[in-house]
Amino acid sequence: MPNTYTQLYIHIVFAVKFREAVIQSEWEDQLHMYITGIIQNNGHKLLAINSMPDHLHVFVGLNPKQSISEMMRQVKGDSSEFVNKKGFTRRKFYWQDGYGAFSNSRTQIDGVVKYILNQKKHHSKKTFKEEYLDMLKSYAVEYDEKYLFQDLLTG
Repeated sequence: MPNTYTQLYIHIVFAVKFREAVIQSEWEDQLHMYITGIIQNNGHKLLAINSMPDHLHVFVGLNPKQSISEMMRQVKGDSSEFVNKKGFTRRKFYWQDGYGAFSNSRTQIDGVVKYILNQKKHHSKKTFKEEYLDMLKSYAVEYDEKYLFQDLLTG
């Protein structure tokens, strides 16, 4: 579309179903590369990707031709299929429903990239649940905690 200019930086966080710690270091690079391909093939710019055993962060320069929800539907669906076809997990792999998407300014890019790349150090002090709640609060996102986290007991 002529005369359309955007600068959209989105930090997205999503969890493994039931927050199970199943993403293993032996295959996480393959998962990251696969998700990177999905994001880039849809015209977005990947700025950072990293995961912990129970969740994943991506930071993208968003192409407005595709909505965040459509991009995430594709990322989560296709990457689940990839993990299952590769047989990386003993049981069928699923991502948990939903995700957090947080907008950032251009001046925040370096800080967000460093934050994502330092996940392992960051999570030596804080759980994913604590991290996610902190993010929701710092971005002033209204939420109902009963809908945030599925676990094996609540389904």
